[in-house]
Amino acid sequence: MNGTRPVRVHSVLVAQPAGLKVGRRTITTGIRKEPQAGRVAVTATGLEHDHVLNVKHHGGPDQAVYVYTTPDLDAWTETLGDTPEPGAFGENMVLDGLESAALGIGDRLEFHVPGGEPGVLLEVTAPRIPCATLAANMGDPEFVKRFARMRRPGAYTRVLRGGTVGTGDTVTYHPAAGAPTVGDTFDLWYDRAPSREFLTLLLEHPLGIRLRREVKERLAELN
Repeated sequence: MNGTRPVRVHSVLVAQPAGLKVGRRTITTGIRKEPQAGRVAVTATGLEHDHVLNVKHHGGPDQAVYVYTTPDLDAWTETLGDTPEPGAFGENMVLDGLESAALGIGDRLEFHVPGGEPGVLLEVTAPRIPCATLAANMGDPEFVKRFARMRRPGAYTRVLRGGTVGTGDTVTYHPAAGAPTVGDTFDLWYDRAPSREFLTLLLEHPLGIRLRREVKERLAELN
């Protein structure tokens, strides 16, 4: 990917709290995102009116906006028998023209507001790791494994500059030099014997705080 490749906002999504049965429990979750008309404000904590209920694993400044892409959604068509609707995986934005696994940790996405004023600036911090809530939302107890095999995790991002976003906005992609990819970082979660070199490399880039903690723990085990 390069900075000149055309990227546009396909959809912007937020969620209201809703009940979801996960195993034998019914939880309240914000995973069911719905597309929004008009422009949506973005701050350091995420999209206005979006609700994140499981704050242990989701949300926060380093996972403020979860980005997925239309190529990612299209890739699910054969596996699921249909293309998932935007928001199916709990994403806040769907972008055209990129693939999430190829993004790098520290890559930046600069959004352009119609009229020319500076727009939102996001920085990639981590891949999304699938969980039981995602599986329940998809109605498939095996979906965590399917999501892992697909290797299209989407990317968590932090907000470096707030503003508003809307469908059709253009986005400039700014790759970070030497960055480990979201896909390779996603694979780390399932690798029982990661290399010291890769773990060390990750710590040189602006990981989300939860992932940085995990990488430091894995590196300490090797040491």
